[in-house]
Amino acid sequence: MAPRGRPRDTQVDERVLRIAAALIAERGYTGLSIDEVAEQAGVAKTTLYRRWPTRDHLAVAVVARLQADDEITDTGDIRADLVDYLEKIAAGLNRMRTAGGREGASAGVAGELVGAAARHEDIGRLARDQYARRNALALALIERARLRGELRADLDAEALFDQLAGALYYRVMITGAAVDRAYAERLVSSALEGSLTCP
Repeated sequence: MAPRGRPRDTQVDERVLRIAAALIAERGYTGLSIDEVAEQAGVAKTTLYRRWPTRDHLAVAVVARLQADDEITDTGDIRADLVDYLEKIAAGLNRMRTAGGREGASAGVAGELVGAAARHEDIGRLARDQYARRNALALALIERARLRGELRADLDAEALFDQLAGALYYRVMITGAAVDRAYAERLVSSALEGSLTCP
């Protein structure tokens, strides 16, 4: 059977997400308004509310769209590839931390999104699915390095990635400490000490 109703306009989605991302960057999470996004995008508010019923839903969609642009490269050097990917995660966290002109140790939008996942069961599922898709790419990168003998044969890829990505989120969400390439390099070096095969 043919689907009922008009197909979803992906151009509208892209325009809305671009405008919402700009508002978050400029004003932070509290500055995001679905009504204002609808006005700037030139679409009916009901259209947006059907797709994103709350500000939380729209913000999660924005972050998912931004993360989709982060590629995971496989150069054959697992240490360099993991540092590069962690640097991309750190850059995204720093964008969320400083959105709206915030300074200092605030978790910023990252903290708001964790709260949104707790407030809405469906957002929690969306966030978990979103991270599961991203994490699958990183786990595949680690698995390929294991298969080519760059990492120990008995390595637990999931535990290794949890150590790396989890540390970044812990620093942003809990300690407020800096996350940057230098920290990513320290993380990877520390985590791989017990994972690398002997020369």
